[in-house]
Amino acid sequence: MAGHTGDKLIALEAREGTESVHLAVGTSFGAEKSVAGELVFSTGMVGYEESITDPSYKGQILVLTYPLVGNYGVPDRNEMDPLLKDLPAHFEASQIHVSGLIVASYCGEDYSHYLATSSLGKWLKEQGVPALCGVDTRALTKIIREKGSMLGRMRLQKSGSQATAPITNGITLSHGESQEEADFEEVEWSNPNNKNLVADVSIKEPKIYSPDPSNALKHPSGRPIRIVCVDVGLKYNQLRCLVKRGVEVQVVPWDYDFPSLAGKEYDGLFISNGPGDPALMEKTVKNIQANIREARVPIFGICLGHQLLARASGAETVKMKYGNRGHNIPATNLISGKCYITSQNHGYAVDSRTLTQDWSELFVNANDGSNEGIRHISRPYFSVQFHPESAPGPQDTEFLFDVFLDAVQKVIQDSSMMHQPIKFPGGDLAENQKANPRVTVKKVLVLGSGGLSIGQAGEFDYSGSQAIKALKEEGIYTILINPNIATIQTSKGLADKVYFLPVNADFVRKVIKQEKPDGIYCTFGGQTALSVGIQLKDEFEGLGVKVLGTQIDTVITTEDRELFARAMESIGEKCAMSASANNMEEAMAAGKQIGFPLIIRAAYALGGLGSGFADNEDQLRELCNKAFAASPQVLIERSMKGWKEIEYEVVRDCQDNCITVCNMENFDPLGIHTGDSIVVAPSQTLSDKDFMMLRRTAVNVIRHLGVVGECNIQYALNPDSREYCIIEVNARLSRSSALASKATGYPLAFVAAKLGLGIPLNEIKNTVTKVTCACFEPSLDYVVVKIPRWDLKKFTRVSTLLGSAMKSVGEVMSIGRTFEEAIQKAIRAVDVSNLGFQETSALMSIDQELQTPSDQRMFAIANAMHSGYTVDKIWELTKIDKWFLSKLKGLSEFGKLMSTKKVNDVPSSLFRQAKELGFSDKQLSIFWSTNEQTVRKHRLEYDIMPVVKQIDTVAGEFPAYTNYLYTTYNGVESDIDFNDNGIMVLGSGVYRIGSSVEFDWCSVRTVRTLRENNFKTVMINVSDTSHACSGTEIAPESSFPILKASRRRPSKGTMFLASVWLSSESMFESLLSMATLPASKLSCLSTASRGYAKIGELDSGEVLCTLLPFA
Repeated sequence: MAGHTGDKLIALEAREGTESVHLAVGTSFGAEKSVAGELVFSTGMVGYEESITDPSYKGQILVLTYPLVGNYGVPDRNEMDPLLKDLPAHFEASQIHVSGLIVASYCGEDYSHYLATSSLGKWLKEQGVPALCGVDTRALTKIIREKGSMLGRMRLQKSGSQATAPITNGITLSHGESQEEADFEEVEWSNPNNKNLVADVSIKEPKIYSPDPSNALKHPSGRPIRIVCVDVGLKYNQLRCLVKRGVEVQVVPWDYDFPSLAGKEYDGLFISNGPGDPALMEKTVKNIQANIREARVPIFGICLGHQLLARASGAETVKMKYGNRGHNIPATNLISGKCYITSQNHGYAVDSRTLTQDWSELFVNANDGSNEGIRHISRPYFSVQFHPESAPGPQDTEFLFDVFLDAVQKVIQDSSMMHQPIKFPGGDLAENQKANPRVTVKKVLVLGSGGLSIGQAGEFDYSGSQAIKALKEEGIYTILINPNIATIQTSKGLADKVYFLPVNADFVRKVIKQEKPDGIYCTFGGQTALSVGIQLKDEFEGLGVKVLGTQIDTVITTEDRELFARAMESIGEKCAMSASANNMEEAMAAGKQIGFPLIIRAAYALGGLGSGFADNEDQLRELCNKAFAASPQVLIERSMKGWKEIEYEVVRDCQDNCITVCNMENFDPLGIHTGDSIVVAPSQTLSDKDFMMLRRTAVNVIRHLGVVGECNIQYALNPDSREYCIIEVNARLSRSSALASKATGYPLAFVAAKLGLGIPLNEIKNTVTKVTCACFEPSLDYVVVKIPRWDLKKFTRVSTLLGSAMKSVGEVMSIGRTFEEAIQKAIRAVDVSNLGFQETSALMSIDQELQTPSDQRMFAIANAMHSGYTVDKIWELTKIDKWFLSKLKGLSEFGKLMSTKKVNDVPSSLFRQAKELGFSDKQLSIFWSTNEQTVRKHRLEYDIMPVVKQIDTVAGEFPAYTNYLYTTYNGVESDIDFNDNGIMVLGSGVYRIGSSVEFDWCSVRTVRTLRENNFKTVMINVSDTSHACSGTEIAPESSFPILKASRRRPSKGTMFLASVWLSSESMFESLLSMATLPASKLSCLSTASRGYAKIGELDSGEVLCTLLPFA
């Protein structure tokens, strides 16, 4: 977590009682000044420019939990809003309002976005706001979580000071001032909650904002409908939401006497968000009380406005422990029972116990039970704690502005409507429960995916296993059809009955007649199960079987390109221009009509089989010949090769609650099948507006299609605008679903199975935190990288070029706190012979490899950078986003620097930086012309050790109760203690030809047997089996991560479930030589036949090795 050489340091401190507590030292990247304020955190993953300009953050030092900040730069500060004229277009205020900003990793000048005009750091310096990077923000979040919001201060390093950032693990909690602390400037503590912050941020004089005359709403008198907006810290997007709906808005200062406005020519009262303690706003509260008594116009309040309306009604407000600040907070409407994902930023809440008899709760936080909204029971007054205007965050509740303005217009037309409460859409709870009752089933048939194939592998074993587990939890008898014996889902003790039969219509029909199930799931077995569902669609009712979850008609709509395009057109969404053809003549005619370049796909084909790109008629004819060999129908579409490819995983329940669990950005632009693409989660180069635009579309699409459960939606996004097209929707669990589930920790398949039973999202508990609900969107405080494994060298005549047809046989997932760390871990996890991102000696034409990508593309980029290619040159050849290329260029340059050093000459700070960038000890040993053991010895002497972090779905905001883990050097403390002895089980790593799901079965059976014998277990693998173990670590399968884990975890033994690709016996010998155990303590058991062994108590430090045959 090193800073940039030469930058000043900043010491971060907090106040506990009367004492100062030293928290961290990091590097300055904003204005060089010292500040004090209240220390708070936000779990939002995008929208830093909107957040830091939100007036609600006035007086606060903001910690962003997402570690990679500044990626998409900052847009033009001088561009004015087309609607609000003299207000900036891209921000929530005309200035930055946070006192200071704290992030883990700042990208500097390597930002990438078509709207960006400068870096975040430059803007902060312009505005005089200090910022700090290079600290463990997760550790800070946990401190605030446990101790509550606290006063903090950022002390800038004094000029001439020789202070250096600490490099030892563990946050220092030192009281008093040390000699090192004396090297930093003094600044007085400041408690913003004791000040009237609203007076600082509120407008000084009234001002009117008028709508576009073409859509202006008129009062019967002929004047515009006018809303008085009380500015107590107004976000500009609240203004936009009102003005774009056709009303005139008169913004008045916080203490303005709006009840006595001349002529009272206003039709509604709106009270904005803002900072600070609502108890200090007595003058505003009295003015609101006057409006309530007068009962002349509807009232709507947001955030601080909500608290002020509550206090005006006679209720009280309370200070929360650490508040709610993020973009994924679920709020349940108590009238309809529907749950909405909301954006929030507040440290105070309304105490619902103090509401008077004329008022009732409207929304409740589905996680912590705090109040999220109130309404008057007989007048059109209401308010909400969250931000329906978003910016940043989801726009799911923006309809509340329509609700408010609808009430305003009704009162204008009929004054008696002032004696009616606000009407909200969505029906009432009783009606919704009656319309969507729980599905009553006692026996359910689950269709598996059958044998593994390219495009359909272990992810469906995972999803099917989770579905069966969810059904059994509900007391349902489960039957599974899957002929693949080497799967976890067919193991004894999971499904109640397993049929090892082909998954096809004939056998499924026979099993249904034999078993007489009353429900069937077709969405957990990939394309194989879906195809059976489509074939038997018209027979299920006659067989007495109910299709659970997404219905077959929806599946057919998503699989048929023409039906899908028409469905999208009906809701104003667009797909790529396309046509279907049943013969060559139709195909050629369609190609001419759409225009080249084209992408050709075979209909109903798995993994892009029979697809490709055509730039002319000859290529079109050749591809159609191939496609017609695989399918009777060919789909022809406009090609958007070179656009960004973005994916979202979306979940919907029977009551229309929708969430997006994960969004992913393909490293490779459109043109390579997503199964063959490097994928990064969450997206790195999308701004909040980009992210939420695609999220909103995803939610609209899943609602229109009627999906119940989970689906995947893929987009093509123009990198030079916000133009996008929907590529496809998979209305089932897919490979991307498995990645999203494992990347976030959200059990997608488990939840989807419960949703198919009619259980609403907000009634399902988050299995990770045990206290939050499943109706939320995970916040990540790490970055995930997925890299495919191809194994194409085993087939002599197969082309290694990558395109729209999938060729990979497996994939790995790596997790880090920086992109560099994650990508290097992933490269090593794909093959143990890979050292990381560095040049290779393989013969290749660099330009050709970059222009026509193959399975060696990553190494072609490394070779190009080593040869002096610039980021711009590589971008021209690949169209890979420059942000990703800049990060890889940094690795290449750092590698060159390391190759000029010797191990004894490397200072601890540079050594630590190498580890933070993901360089392995073996990589460094090659740079330094030594061996791995020597590098490791020096690293340990410097006390440079990785820490263990949890994947908890909530970015540290709530404690986690499952040990789903990863290691990182970008941190100062581990999330869990390792006090228990246990047994470590090594997974087989990435799927490849000759080694795949059968070793997952071995690993899981081993773990279960150990747990039955009361042993605690930890699994190390490149993907997740966390539901089966006491802990799971996501790490490459090599000797170094294994030894790191064993040093941290006191083990009674290590069980090596070794696949044939553990570099044969050399790696095993390396492990033993580095383990420093006496030979007498070594036990070797062959368990190739059963995959696990029952064991007795072992001596401390003894290694139990379960060896499968080496190649």
